[in-house]
Amino acid sequence: MWKFTLRRILIMIPQIILLSILIFILAKMMPGDALTGMIDPNVSPERLEELREKLGWNDPWHIQYADWVGGLVQGDFGQSFRFKMPVTELIGERIVNSFWLSVATLIFTYLIAIPLGILSGRYNDSLLDQTITGYTYLGFATPLFIFALVMLWVFGFMLGWFPTSGSVSPGSEPGTFAYVMSKINHLILPAIAMALIATVNTVQYLRSEIIDTKQKDFILTARAKGASESRVYNRHILRNSLLPIAAFFGYEITFLIGGTIFVETIYNYPGMGLLFFESITLRDYSVVTAVVLLFGVAAILGALLSDIILSLVDPRIRIK
Repeated sequence: MWKFTLRRILIMIPQIILLSILIFILAKMMPGDALTGMIDPNVSPERLEELREKLGWNDPWHIQYADWVGGLVQGDFGQSFRFKMPVTELIGERIVNSFWLSVATLIFTYLIAIPLGILSGRYNDSLLDQTITGYTYLGFATPLFIFALVMLWVFGFMLGWFPTSGSVSPGSEPGTFAYVMSKINHLILPAIAMALIATVNTVQYLRSEIIDTKQKDFILTARAKGASESRVYNRHILRNSLLPIAAFFGYEITFLIGGTIFVETIYNYPGMGLLFFESITLRDYSVVTAVVLLFGVAAILGALLSDIILSLVDPRIRIK
């Protein structure tokens, strides 16, 4: 087990290095920079060019990359020219909101997906199963940003059950109970919007696992020995069907990364996804590269976590 984990970590290191190179090169290939299109008419093009030369933006890309990586090693992601603050501090302010939004989304996802998957698999080919399967097909066909907009319009604007923007009500004092409840109230709607789409994969996979497990020999043997139906499901079918679901926990991180970009932008929720969108529109590429790198590392770590969990569930997949 430890050999497998160490081998996967060693494979992950060149992936992160290659990812950082691609991110940096693509950012440099994008048109303009943080000084492009400055509103102040008193700043001449010559002065802007002097600033670019002073900041090293005219250096060869490999020199700029080496300087960038040197800053990353020291925990310095550079300076945000649009937000007028260090990128590290800016990300520190936003990443907390995205973390709690992701946690809430995962909780809602499994609270919805596991019961639906169990019911659909246990009563397959029934009307209940067809209804749940229809929901999953609808979820597969519905883009997340469309569904999030509909949820915002219905539950935010029409019914007024949830706030329509922000992460906390203005004037709330940090550390108070009202502040905590306001934070929770602001993240429920975007979390549910993401969770209802994220559940469809888990529901379908769990349904297939239960149906497949019901037909295996050890289940037929348990029934032949006179075991009750509830015991067969609880002690044999569910136990063997739920374990592979744990392996997909890491891959849920990848969905959350893409989902937060759309959902946080739609709900104006101040997290990493909204920061990424704002930085692109403002050409604040020091922030863009830092956010994309963190997203990429999170996705790689999610895949590593899934592989480790899957190796615990099924030791046969471990590399010898």
